[in-house]
Amino acid sequence: MSARPLVRVSAARRAGRPRRVRATLAAPLLALSTGACFATRADVQLLQSDIVAMRAEQLQRDSARGVQLDRVMATLGAVGDSLRATGGRLTQFQGDVRGELFSLGQQLIQIQELTGQSQRRLQELRAGLEERLQSGPPAPTGSPPATGTTPPPPAPAAGATVAPPAGAGVSPGPGPNQLYQLSLDQLRRGSAVAARSGFQDLLRQYPTSDLAPDAQFYIAESLASTGNSAAADSVYQIVVQRYPGSQRASTALYKHALLLVQAGRSTEARIALQQVVSRYPRSDEAELARERLRTLR
Repeated sequence: MSARPLVRVSAARRAGRPRRVRATLAAPLLALSTGACFATRADVQLLQSDIVAMRAEQLQRDSARGVQLDRVMATLGAVGDSLRATGGRLTQFQGDVRGELFSLGQQLIQIQELTGQSQRRLQELRAGLEERLQSGPPAPTGSPPATGTTPPPPAPAAGATVAPPAGAGVSPGPGPNQLYQLSLDQLRRGSAVAARSGFQDLLRQYPTSDLAPDAQFYIAESLASTGNSAAADSVYQIVVQRYPGSQRASTALYKHALLLVQAGRSTEARIALQQVVSRYPRSDEAELARERLRTLR
């Protein structure tokens, strides 16, 4: 009877031990879990504060960049307005320059036309004067012989040969101005061969005439008009060599250079064009030569 209660008490004691152990172990675990929870919340709060600070700094930087960008855009806008205004003024200036150059060109053309007409008119007058001088003074008509003068000789008999008066000779041929004008008219009409023959007669009869350079030049022009470029080029070079100070020399040298360009002799053509510029810098051909040199390859 006494043994059974003892057994029951021992069993109860054994059953109560695990509960106390569990309670003892649970207390530290609870403390650890609570501390871990507190540490995680603090880290999260610190992280959140860092994020808020970073966002504030980023917003401040963005604001400063926005201000700088606005300033840059304003500067670019001012520069663009200045460039547009400058472009407008430049366009207007270019238009004014083109207008003035066109007007100047028209005036030069008019001057050249007037000069050409004047030279042609002067040449015609000189040719007419030569013709009048060669024909001699006109014979007086309708004036009776004065009293006491020698009576005229009697009329010759029918069939008799009349000898020319003493001192009368054969009328001379046309002068240099007449030959030049006649030959130039032939060339303008398209008769290149007849014109060339007339200019050659002028050079042969009047080699020291002031029209000799022009005659030599137009011989070359007559050859060029018939397609004989090689012969024309030779005569152009003669003009430059014999009459380097004449007004035709610059034109002849420039045309010589053009014929070299047509023949594909670019190096020699460049040398000839440079000679036009250096020898005759104030001539119209010098400006043409400069333009040709810019495009010649």
